[in-house]
Amino acid sequence: MSPVRVMIVGAGSRGGGYARWIKNNPEVAQVVAVAEPRPEYREPLADALGLPPEARFDGWRAAAALPRMADVALVCTLDDAHLEPSVAFADLGYHLLVEKPLAQTQRDCETIVAAARRNSVLLGVCHVLRYAHYTRMLREIIGSGAIGEIVSVDHVEPVGFWHHAHSYVRGNWRREADTAPMLLAKSCHDLDWLRYIIGRDAVAVSSFGTLKHFRPQDAPPGAGERCVSCAVEPDCPYSALRIYHRFLNRGRTGWPLDVLTPAPTPETIDAALRDGPYGRCVYHCDNDVVDHQVVALEFTGGVTATFTMTAFTKAGPRRTAIYGTRGELACDGERITHYDFLTDTTEVIDVAAGNSGMIDTGHGGGDAGLLGSFLPAVAAGDPDLVVTSGQDALRSHLMVFAAEQARHEGRVVRLEPSGA
Repeated sequence: MSPVRVMIVGAGSRGGGYARWIKNNPEVAQVVAVAEPRPEYREPLADALGLPPEARFDGWRAAAALPRMADVALVCTLDDAHLEPSVAFADLGYHLLVEKPLAQTQRDCETIVAAARRNSVLLGVCHVLRYAHYTRMLREIIGSGAIGEIVSVDHVEPVGFWHHAHSYVRGNWRREADTAPMLLAKSCHDLDWLRYIIGRDAVAVSSFGTLKHFRPQDAPPGAGERCVSCAVEPDCPYSALRIYHRFLNRGRTGWPLDVLTPAPTPETIDAALRDGPYGRCVYHCDNDVVDHQVVALEFTGGVTATFTMTAFTKAGPRRTAIYGTRGELACDGERITHYDFLTDTTEVIDVAAGNSGMIDTGHGGGDAGLLGSFLPAVAAGDPDLVVTSGQDALRSHLMVFAAEQARHEGRVVRLEPSGA
């Protein structure tokens, strides 16, 4: 089959990362256009892809004003800008691959799903954790009956102190009204993953969480508005100077540094910290999303699960304990430890050889797995090859919306299982 033609809509970290994978896999797909309002991100990516001037757009509206020029629109705009481009490109006949979350509200999610259905185009959602090698191995172990039936699961997302400060205090996802609640913006991955691993729908949910630490009243005495001119910066673990220059000194010039500046150097990083949002004191930002949250879930058949999201950790892979009727699994993204009740034996399975476990390693192969699944599905015109369809992702998003309702209202929220 001919390579699938892709338009990148939003050339930030996610869009740029997907574009690089496509460039390295020309037999699967080819990027034929980029739509991005920031020239400092659009032009270097377009140059790297060898795109002509007529394939470079200063926003999705300019691209959508023309006849369809690609097979797929890969929508990687910010969370609050998924709805309009997704519907517009679906109406033009583009297949859609949309970054998570699909949209900020249930109604908007349903609108995108309906647009894809109305136009008979494929819709995939970038729940990349489903596609990780680690996830596939876990599903194989569970499917083999090695731990019997799943009874309960405990799942932890250690966001990491610097990652939370970067994205959810100083960065784009710091305010619910502008993007989405933390649980939707960051952890809809995880509730979707729990549903996928357990293989059942949730029927009840409760949740608790607050903004505990990154507030003016928690600032140390003498803290300034910016790290570059703060008297207590040397003793602050959230120092932007320390965090970002640490990455630069280690030779890591991709994410998160490429969010501050498209060409990270000591000089451009210092300029960004002096003048831009990422140099602000974490105690004097305008953030309001939670920095810790727990969710309790009941699934059909009485299976239970808990999910914990916390900023106050070393950044690293998710950690999961799965308890079954014949054994248990302890998982950390790199190893799966299986204890068998019958034989009283423990087996440790290494699933991450060569993977540092850092959060910028393509989600344990999930980014590549996502593209390597969705793009061939488009080429074949086969919706069954889409592991995370829009309709399926909507079911997982409903869990998130219910959890946020439960958190705000202080109660248990009931859900109807699919097909009910």
